[in-house]
Amino acid sequence: MDRNGVTAGYVEGDGRLIQVGRSETGILLSASELLRWQWEGYPRYHRSRFNLLLHIVLVPLLLLGNAALLVAFVLLSCALGIIAVVAMVLSVALQGRGHLREPVPPEPFTSPIDEVSRIFLEQWVTFPRFVLSGGWLRTLRQRSAP
Repeated sequence: MDRNGVTAGYVEGDGRLIQVGRSETGILLSASELLRWQWEGYPRYHRSRFNLLLHIVLVPLLLLGNAALLVAFVLLSCALGIIAVVAMVLSVALQGRGHLREPVPPEPFTSPIDEVSRIFLEQWVTFPRFVLSGGWLRTLRQRSAP
């Protein structure tokens, strides 16, 4: 168990164990609660230089894929839609491979909704925040030091 109370897919809150992505009553966590949980544990799960470098390339790819999918719907473009989906799937799959190199693996997803919400919020909020706060560069430099 780390200092954030994360262990084997659970978060300890007020002495009770609750599933990540769910409250103690089984209700999904709010976006703000999920973002807080992600932010507190982010440096723990993103230490590998390889994974950091993958993320700095692949997160923008996923964001572009998301935007392209919206444009594809507006323009009714199947070709653009296919390209967008391929970009998003490739980004998530390669980021998953990057996480295999991490000393601490990510917490397992508890449901398909948990998986989609965690990935979406990490890509659109938590990782950009990590980069803009200097956390990405600081961690990369630490991993480059002898």
